[in-house]
Amino acid sequence: MSTPQVHIYTDGAAKGNPGPGGYGVVLEWVGKPYRKELSAGFRHTTNNRMELLAVIVGLEQLKNPNTSVLVVSDSKYVVDAVTKNWVLGWEKKGFAGKKNPDLWKRFLLIYRQHHVTFQWIKGHNNHPQNERCDALAVAASLQKDLIVDTEYEKGGME
Repeated sequence: MSTPQVHIYTDGAAKGNPGPGGYGVVLEWVGKPYRKELSAGFRHTTNNRMELLAVIVGLEQLKNPNTSVLVVSDSKYVVDAVTKNWVLGWEKKGFAGKKNPDLWKRFLLIYRQHHVTFQWIKGHNNHPQNERCDALAVAASLQKDLIVDTEYEKGGME
């Protein structure tokens, strides 16, 4: 039995950076007519936090461990941190002096449960899923009654 293949497309947005922000996620199961969209908005956050949170939320949707996943993101911050193994070095040093340690720790917990590869794409380049994620993230950031990004708002984050 072959491992399922899931593509997760992600994007984050923040107006003001910091300011109101949101994330958008599109999950697609390769070879099956399965597609799921997710988004949420936060009242005060940063673009990088939303980019990373989008990846985390997408991975947390996976029900089966060891799923083969391709994450497609326009965030150099996220893609480079993972593909260049920077996040593993940050972890070894207890994330000292690094931004968003709360999210990076959460990311590593779910990342290690699957077989994840990353692909960086240029944002706002007419990639259908990336454009959809961007629209979801922006729309989420404009909602009323935005979620509080507690870790960010209490300080010490990005």
